[in-house]
Amino acid sequence: MLERIFQLKKHNATVRTEVVAGLTTFLAMAYILAVNPSILGTVMDANGVFVATAVASAIATFIMGFVANYPIALSAGLGLNAYFAYTVCMGELGGAPDAFKIALTAVLVEGVIFILMSLFKFREKIVNGIPQNLKLGITCGIGLFVAFIGLVNAGVVKASSATTVELGDLSSAAVVLAIAGFVVIAALSHYRVKGAVLIGILVTWLLGMLAQAAGWYQGPSVLPDFSGGLNLVAIKNTAFKFDFAWVASHAVQFLAIVMSFLYVDLFDTIGTVVGVADKAGLLDENGNLPRVGKVFMADAVGTTIGACLGTSTVTSFVESSAGVAAGGRTGLSAVVTGILFLLALALSPVFLAIPSFATAPALIYVGMLMLSSARKISFDGDVADTVGAYMAILMMPLSYSIATGIMFAIMTWVVLKVLTGKVKDVSPVMWVVFGLFCLRILTLITNFQ
Repeated sequence: MLERIFQLKKHNATVRTEVVAGLTTFLAMAYILAVNPSILGTVMDANGVFVATAVASAIATFIMGFVANYPIALSAGLGLNAYFAYTVCMGELGGAPDAFKIALTAVLVEGVIFILMSLFKFREKIVNGIPQNLKLGITCGIGLFVAFIGLVNAGVVKASSATTVELGDLSSAAVVLAIAGFVVIAALSHYRVKGAVLIGILVTWLLGMLAQAAGWYQGPSVLPDFSGGLNLVAIKNTAFKFDFAWVASHAVQFLAIVMSFLYVDLFDTIGTVVGVADKAGLLDENGNLPRVGKVFMADAVGTTIGACLGTSTVTSFVESSAGVAAGGRTGLSAVVTGILFLLALALSPVFLAIPSFATAPALIYVGMLMLSSARKISFDGDVADTVGAYMAILMMPLSYSIATGIMFAIMTWVVLKVLTGKVKDVSPVMWVVFGLFCLRILTLITNFQ
């Protein structure tokens, strides 16, 4: 039955490899179960957010696995949850007690719009309309972005007032363990050990336990804590909490909120899907992604369900690339990740105890693998293709945003096509995307003033 549903032989996959890949992806992104309630808990019930995040992530990832058959997991997007809590609820809505209901309504509307866009294949046309060189640049940019996230999470690099970023404390247990974990993954990969990335995460976590017992590691406990029990009924505090009355009387302000959610989710998802699919070898000979419409439908339905349950925008997670690095090639790995999200409801103390320095080595290693796509980028051809790919690679990690990196890549590409007399190469879809980015820049300029 698994072969019929997921076509394992066609993708040179095995059940064992897919299970390991699904577990790897989950461990790499399990932090969201702790981070999302922490962020959204500033404006709504944290326990309810935890349950909503786990259930919405599971449902969306199941849809991705069973319907789209891709090894991509989904959950509440970072950045989007911060925008939800700090910018919308605390900022634009003044921290009103029911502000989260308005924000959830905006997320619901965003999800419905995305469902319509997916039905009319608009998002699919954007992905397939991006030139191959830019797609490769996006993959590399995401690789550097993922690696940078890992380095920051582990404290290997940190913020600096003098140089923006600087080397972290090399005497810190978290830094040393993260570096050790990366070396373990690299060594195991050299010897072609199955599940090298997953083993690296678990070994680093075990070393963290030993470091904590010895008194070297002084951070939050890495041991599971079951003393708090479970509170699954808390979902009643977040589910279906909408405020359509406010929307009716503040239509313009509400539309601005929806468009901000829409923009970031749209291009974050496009970048993630292209990058992960390219690394998994799932793009066709023309650089297009088969069944991409189903991928976006999973994302759109996930966002809608997430809003109904009580969490911010659900989107495709770039940490899925960790599962791809572990051998994930089909939707079976996504289904395994979805099952683990449901198990997390009962075993949350175990999953939430995995420290960021244990998952950081996986992200750093995966970043290296994704950067290897640079070998396929043509640097001697059309200047627009070359510079566009370069801008994607440069801006994603430095702006800390996949969407911003895509914006700079595509806008640079279109402008250079016009300036070099190759305006015919710009498809109608790319002109539409260019226009959307122009509107986004105007919005950003207005916000900064």
